[in-house]
Amino acid sequence: MGRDAKNAAVATEPATERGRRTRRKLLDAATVEFGQKGFHEASISGITRRAGVALGSFYTYFDTKDAIFRALVTDFSNGVRDAASGSADPDASALDTERRALSAFLDFAREHKEIYRIIDEAEFVDPASYRLHYETTAKRIHARLQAGMDKAEFRDDLEEAHAWAIMGMNVFLGLRYAVWADPSEEANRKADAVADIARGILEKGIGSQTGT
Repeated sequence: MGRDAKNAAVATEPATERGRRTRRKLLDAATVEFGQKGFHEASISGITRRAGVALGSFYTYFDTKDAIFRALVTDFSNGVRDAASGSADPDASALDTERRALSAFLDFAREHKEIYRIIDEAEFVDPASYRLHYETTAKRIHARLQAGMDKAEFRDDLEEAHAWAIMGMNVFLGLRYAVWADPSEEANRKADAVADIARGILEKGIGSQTGT
């Protein structure tokens, strides 16, 4: 990819429902194509075949293979964001908020196992989107930590580095207990227990000694 080509266009969200469905088909097909073959072996024709879309229609939505790859990284990043926000409960404690966010991420990663290969490959294919994914994820965690400090449920000295450390824990727990887990009921229960273990680590590591 031309690493300086941040100007390479990714088509804006289509105006029509039909266009949005077609774009979604292309992104879903690209998930499989890139997930199975990697960026360099994947092809636009392979993506359109999987999507059941005419080859020429691809260019209505994306200029290049690079463009749909970048869009896919953004799509996954947004999916992680939406999973965490969808798990939020305004009445939950700060520790339970982190536990719920991790549990939602484990569910998301279990359903979208390609995320690890695609995000990891972005480090070399499009470093800017790779960095943006982790920076924005860390900012969301940091914001939750700040909210916990404001409620005196976390220690009052938490910094950005604490958010990156929590993110690192979550990433590797997702790898082990979502991507590498057996797709069985036992594995799902194990992943739920893992979220409890992570909560315990945070409780002893960043929980307020005087808070709830």
